[in-house]
Amino acid sequence: MRIVCSLILWLFCATAVTAEKVCLIKIDGAIGPATASYISRSIDEARTQNAQCLVIQLNTPGGLLDSTQIIVQSFLGSTVPVVVYVSPTGATATSAGCFITVAASVAAMAPATTIGAAHPVTIGGIPSGGEEKTNDTMKQKLENFSVSYIEAIAGRRQRNVEWAKSAVKESASISAEKALQLKVVDLIAADLPDLLKQLNGRTVDGKTLKTAGAKVAEIKMSPSERVFQKLWRPEVMFVLMLIAIYGIIGELTTPGAILPGVVGAIALVLALYLAAILPVNVTGLALIALALMLFIFDVYAPTHGVLTVGGVISFLIGSLMLFNRADPLFRLSLNYIIPATLITAAFFVFVIGKGLRAQLMPMKAGAETMIGKTVAALTPIDLRGGRIFIEGEYWNAVSDTPIEKDQAVEIAAVQGLTLKVKAKGK
Repeated sequence: MRIVCSLILWLFCATAVTAEKVCLIKIDGAIGPATASYISRSIDEARTQNAQCLVIQLNTPGGLLDSTQIIVQSFLGSTVPVVVYVSPTGATATSAGCFITVAASVAAMAPATTIGAAHPVTIGGIPSGGEEKTNDTMKQKLENFSVSYIEAIAGRRQRNVEWAKSAVKESASISAEKALQLKVVDLIAADLPDLLKQLNGRTVDGKTLKTAGAKVAEIKMSPSERVFQKLWRPEVMFVLMLIAIYGIIGELTTPGAILPGVVGAIALVLALYLAAILPVNVTGLALIALALMLFIFDVYAPTHGVLTVGGVISFLIGSLMLFNRADPLFRLSLNYIIPATLITAAFFVFVIGKGLRAQLMPMKAGAETMIGKTVAALTPIDLRGGRIFIEGEYWNAVSDTPIEKDQAVEIAAVQGLTLKVKAKGK
């Protein structure tokens, strides 16, 4: 009996030691720098763990071309087979997701999922005049690059090159079943266990996969990757830009407050970082800057609100043009734009406007406020001096003409700690 128990224990331990491992990550959302970093790190970690493969469960509406290129390069240079699994049911791999799926060592899809619509969308304002030709040229260059890029990827992975080109040129989009039929993907799996079952025994990049019954180890996003994944959105950049405007201008109009300036500076740095990543339209930024100037000018100029109205219009148009509304991925919702326009106009009219007007008002405290006031002389006053009492204090006083005691005098100037006075009415 003891021998049987020992044999069972040995078999259990041997099975546990030799159990194969599959690494899993989940991408649900837009493709950006944080996603590229996450995938590259996961490939390295899968190699370190000697995993059979890395499965990427993908559901994305698209993303940035630069980040997509980094991901594709990491796929093609990986020694660990990378399996992209478009899942769950109803998921999509459009735009950047199409490039990523085609570049995988094994491309799989769940039933009722879609892939395609990989035509590049350029970000910019409405062209006019000579700019239209330049804009069209840039669009054509980007489209030609995207076509050749996905053609090279599909050829490398021996997938349907003609359909891949049509996904870019014509924004073609197909279902999982059609993708399998056209050899765009390699298999359809109902769920992850079904995927691992179908992968078992498949030879990928010279390696025969052993995934049946393999242990699935999910690799999570790091805290920094999660933060930047949430940050790189048009709405976040827009809000940060507003905080930077309110904070910095608030600090300039109320020197010494410190907190608004610090918060505004931090928001400005983050907004500039996102502006370097997100495709921002310079014309939109220029219109927003013009709106801020119009708000400030209206404080000084008696235009009866004309400049403020112009500022509201400029800010609204600039916000609409800040990102390309034709691309759902970078579309800034009116739910953000309209409240932001009203709040910004109110901020400048009621907060900044009152602050600047207060700085322009005559002083109501200090020695200068005594000029023009009338008091009685306590002693005779001439060029050699005398004394008066005003605002609870005794002051030395001088006068070009002799003034008698108790005579009413008017304060003409403040000269250090001495007041220059003159007889009332002179």
